[in-house]
Amino acid sequence: MKQLTLVVTCTDRKAAVPETELQARQLPAGPVKERATLWSERINSAAHTHSLAELYRGDHWTQARRLTEATAQAGFKADLWVASAGLGLQPVSASAPSYAATFSTRHADSVATTAEDGALWWSQLQEGTGRATLQELGKASPILLVLSETYAKAMEAELHALADVASEALLFGGVEVAGIQRVPADAGLRRSLGGTLTSLNVRMAASWLQHCQDGQLTSTATSDSWNKWAATESRPEQHNRRPMTDEQVIAFIRKQTSSHPGISRTRLLRLLRDGGQACEQSRFATLYIKTMGKQ
Repeated sequence: MKQLTLVVTCTDRKAAVPETELQARQLPAGPVKERATLWSERINSAAHTHSLAELYRGDHWTQARRLTEATAQAGFKADLWVASAGLGLQPVSASAPSYAATFSTRHADSVATTAEDGALWWSQLQEGTGRATLQELGKASPILLVLSETYAKAMEAELHALADVASEALLFGGVEVAGIQRVPADAGLRRSLGGTLTSLNVRMAASWLQHCQDGQLTSTATSDSWNKWAATESRPEQHNRRPMTDEQVIAFIRKQTSSHPGISRTRLLRLLRDGGQACEQSRFATLYIKTMGKQ
């Protein structure tokens, strides 16, 4: 069975609350390289670790795990890797401490405020904790990547290096990179594929694998089959949601968690949006953590 390397981004939600020193917001101010080096030292010296397969939580990660099943059904042997702003590039079989770090600039635990600093952080992090580079993975087998635009920009140098060596490389989401076939996110497919916008790219990737022809990831036949299906299924989403202030979002979180003890953050955001109100996901996550004091 032909191997296919899968690379997906990590998730903000974790199975355990990170230690204080493993929250990016606790890093001292200073040059990116120094902060990234200090972070790597903290990660590498952490006493308590978890399997990455069990560390992450949320719809995106659930679908990422299921993506390996779609890979097998398409006739490939899956090798799943995680791209993390806190760990670099890691196989899902690795173990690591719980942590809070992201490239999303509006998040309290953002590791960088600009795309340039994000790229510098990624490069330094890879030296300190990463287990492989994208080009190393791409040399070994065809590779399918599911990346947000923010993460793809931080990893852009490696994506260009990957394009130079990979026999087949397919990217869902992310950014345009010459030599890598890209499928942009299409919110119009959410009604057909289900789930949240957070997991849309990975659900699209699973759908693509269902259309693979003769075990070819990026063949013309595979692309034509999926594009024909997507053109039929895509339905533009229309929202007339009302924007909310931070104070209104916090009041909503407090009210709903009081009425529904144990309700998940994902479900809270869905309730908010179903009520005709608007709040961007990373902003909601930041306000939830601020309000509840946990991830």
